[in-house]
Amino acid sequence: MAGKPPPRIRLDRRRLLVGGGAGLGLVVAWGLWPRSYAPNLSAGPGESLFGAWLKIGKDGQVRVAVPQAEMGQGVYTALPQILADELGADWKLVGVEPAPLNPLYANPLAAQTLFAAALGGLPEKVQRSHAARADLMLTAASTSVRAFEDDLRQAGAAARVLLCKAAARRWGVDWQACGTAGSTVIHGNQRLGFGELAEAAAQEKVPAQPPLRGGEAGRLLGQPLPRLDAPAKLDGSANFAADVRLPNMVFAAIRQGPVGETELVHVDRAAANRVRGMLSIITTKQWVATVASNWWAAERALQALRPRFRNPALVINDDSIDAALDAALDGEGARIEAKGDLAAEFRGARVVTADYRVGLAPHAPLEPMTCTADYAHGRLSLWLPTQAPGLARAAAAKALGLDPARVTVHAMLGGGSFGEKLEVDAAAQAALISHAVQRPVQLTWPRDEDLRRDRFRPAAAARLTAKLGQGGTVSAWLAKIAAPSTGRELAARLLAGDTVTAAGLALPGKEDPSAVEGAAPAYAIPNLAVDHHPAEIGVPTGYWRSGAHSYTCFFAESFVDELAHVANRDPLSFRMAMLGNQPRLARCLQTAAQLGGWQGGEPGSGQGIAAHAFRGSYIAVMAEAHLTPQREIVVERLVAAVDCGRVVNPDLVRQQIEGGLLFGLAAALGAPTTFSENIADVQTLADLDLPTLANTPDITVEILPSGSDPGGVSELAVPPTAPAIANALQTATGTRFRRLPLLSDAE
Repeated sequence: MAGKPPPRIRLDRRRLLVGGGAGLGLVVAWGLWPRSYAPNLSAGPGESLFGAWLKIGKDGQVRVAVPQAEMGQGVYTALPQILADELGADWKLVGVEPAPLNPLYANPLAAQTLFAAALGGLPEKVQRSHAARADLMLTAASTSVRAFEDDLRQAGAAARVLLCKAAARRWGVDWQACGTAGSTVIHGNQRLGFGELAEAAAQEKVPAQPPLRGGEAGRLLGQPLPRLDAPAKLDGSANFAADVRLPNMVFAAIRQGPVGETELVHVDRAAANRVRGMLSIITTKQWVATVASNWWAAERALQALRPRFRNPALVINDDSIDAALDAALDGEGARIEAKGDLAAEFRGARVVTADYRVGLAPHAPLEPMTCTADYAHGRLSLWLPTQAPGLARAAAAKALGLDPARVTVHAMLGGGSFGEKLEVDAAAQAALISHAVQRPVQLTWPRDEDLRRDRFRPAAAARLTAKLGQGGTVSAWLAKIAAPSTGRELAARLLAGDTVTAAGLALPGKEDPSAVEGAAPAYAIPNLAVDHHPAEIGVPTGYWRSGAHSYTCFFAESFVDELAHVANRDPLSFRMAMLGNQPRLARCLQTAAQLGGWQGGEPGSGQGIAAHAFRGSYIAVMAEAHLTPQREIVVERLVAAVDCGRVVNPDLVRQQIEGGLLFGLAAALGAPTTFSENIADVQTLADLDLPTLANTPDITVEILPSGSDPGGVSELAVPPTAPAIANALQTATGTRFRRLPLLSDAE
């Protein structure tokens, strides 16, 4: 007799993540998760859908769905260019729109990078499946092209086959004898435009493995095509979050308490209510918001409120941050990376040791945190610039106790981010305010709030020790780095619970590999170790353009330069001697030196060089700098040589490298971000002493041809800029600068 069928198990996301122990539950339940998801891209009148990635109109317009946030980095051009190249489209007929929230567009590569502390101990297939299940549509860690190139090529190839099939059916020929170019299907002298074929083509069937386009003639890939987002930004028609206008909409400004355990204790409601246009005051324990008929009135009312918060018991200032780093560096650390026998190599040896330090750094994008929310009839709509739309939706839904399915996110163009718009606070706050006033509300953080309540690039300290071997090479290297466990912070804050449980299994203790990424240099060093010393500095930290590489590269490349001086070697040849297994990085160094007119790192030359391997790409930067009699640092020139693999659009690469050099320059030379009584002292962009056109150095960027797969670009130039400048200052002044910002050493 047949036994009773097993009971059906109701699986929800939380049970999958925590059942049977977090990691075990994930591994076992992975076999029960969906392997495919239906597209939810919508077509307008006269448009035909071709899967999840594009649609073609009767007018021949090709619209590509882009799942990555356009924050100025050019992703609205690079990703459509990949698909249009494979499709054989005319670039003048290609448009773009943000992809809807869908697991199809999840970015597992970014998830694995950002949330390595939470997901790193799980099998890769489980990580990828979790990224889809959790709607981790992430724009971060220079992953856009690397994560989606294959999907876009496949989508373009599939659509091209369908168009060829539709044309071949009309002509009575074999579809495989047809080709595409300039948004037309071609067979001999016969031609049909994509628009004429789109409706019929959408009904054809795609082969299991659509062939990729061959040949080099007429290809869009590798061409400096004009940016698709540039015309609208130039003529002012591009819509940013601040441009959203809804019927009956009001405006809000917000003030949050100081860093640490605090609570709102007083506001001057009478003073705020005297501001013309003032409508409402919304308070929680953590923040107060003013709502008005216009944002200027809301901001003035916020100032009039003069909100007071309870002082946290733990006082945070510059001294306490430095003390926390010192204590961590002198305390126990966790070995993150090791090779060779370091103890044996160091035993009884003469070693070189140097300490380095970096301060907090804000993101400081031109556009502050903002979100427009409209709560009505149990549904919520959000308009905001976000690098994590799924996480923003989850945060807003949780704030209101809604099912995330009842929250719609409209991703907007972003006015810069550098990692800041991974954060989701503004989405939750705007949702709560809209619910409270029962009207659409546009929340914009005032500039001082955006700077003071940033999730900063963490402060960090390093103690590097090395032994020089025969021939002036490095035979042993130990990097001890004290830094907050920012990766853990990020996972706990953004993944909010479920995956944090997995983090406890995947990575016990407090150490965080992401906090020391980039600390092991690319050079051939036979005996090496990297230790992370977790530091509790009391300041919230977050992902900042290039992550930990922004400080670990400064530590490593400054120390390599010091070792070259101890060995009495030219810093360039010293590096080259250790790059036998890194020909791409060696080529970058040689090219940067040649273009920059390298003089051997001689005293008085004011020249410095640094190199870095990062996200599958390679870069070398040569700097020329000097110190004025007034002890001001002047950088005259930056030369960068880049190998980022196969290039989609060289103009975009050049723009990102130039922007990264300037970003690194700002972090190296800007004013330090200090803390006083739990509040960041920086309140305006002027306080940061950012570079201006008047003091921007001459910049040269050389992109080296490469047949390798694409590497990351948007963050690539940030890490080596500061050490190249510091190394240049050493040759100019004879003084070694071991602290960022460099001005803190110059003063």
